[in-house]
Amino acid sequence: MVVIRLARGGAKKRPFYHIVVTNKASSRDGGFIERIGFYNPVAAGKAEKLQLDITRVTHWVAQGAKPSDRVKHLIKLQQSASSAA
Repeated sequence: MVVIRLARGGAKKRPFYHIVVTNKASSRDGGFIERIGFYNPVAAGKAEKLQLDITRVTHWVAQGAKPSDRVKHLIKLQQSASSAA
């Protein structure tokens, strides 16, 4: 089964997450099929906090990929930000 989830990166106490399409059996930070964005929860100043390729998300969901709960929330944030801009 294919899922869309977060893969942690960054240093200790400075989390940074890649939003990836991966096989459910893969480890959290293991191999992935495609990287479709990132989420930086500790972005400071004018640094970008969330970047997500919505067209690739819709492509993978159409192929049967299931987004995690957190990724669903991030998709909603990205869509509301793009509609407001």
